[in-house]
Amino acid sequence: MAAEELPAGAGQDAIDELGSIRQSIDNIDAALIHLLAERFKFTQQVGRLKAAHGLPPADPTRELLQIQRLRGLAEEARLDPGFAEKFLNFIIAEVIHHHEQIAGTPGSNGSPRAAGSAATETNPAS
Repeated sequence: MAAEELPAGAGQDAIDELGSIRQSIDNIDAALIHLLAERFKFTQQVGRLKAAHGLPPADPTRELLQIQRLRGLAEEARLDPGFAEKFLNFIIAEVIHHHEQIAGTPGSNGSPRAAGSAATETNPAS
């Protein structure tokens, strides 16, 4: 990665602090990737279980409960609940896509949510 150009007046202490903060951000980004990978291992299990038992890829009731729960967690963490919901919907859409692939039924996910929003799997917290 190319070095960032800083104003001539930026002191070395500020540059060092910036580097330290960015290293923390990089560490968190790495942790997020590992957590998402672990989460998707479990959602793949959910998809296989659903396919084996003829269950639909999406569970709109579970979706709504999870969104409510995670919006509450976001508020407690002082994170914008709207952002948290968008992030969750993005993940859920990918999970449902995986579930449809596992079941061999690409297409409708059975969710009542509008375009741009996602439905959830039976266990999005897993």
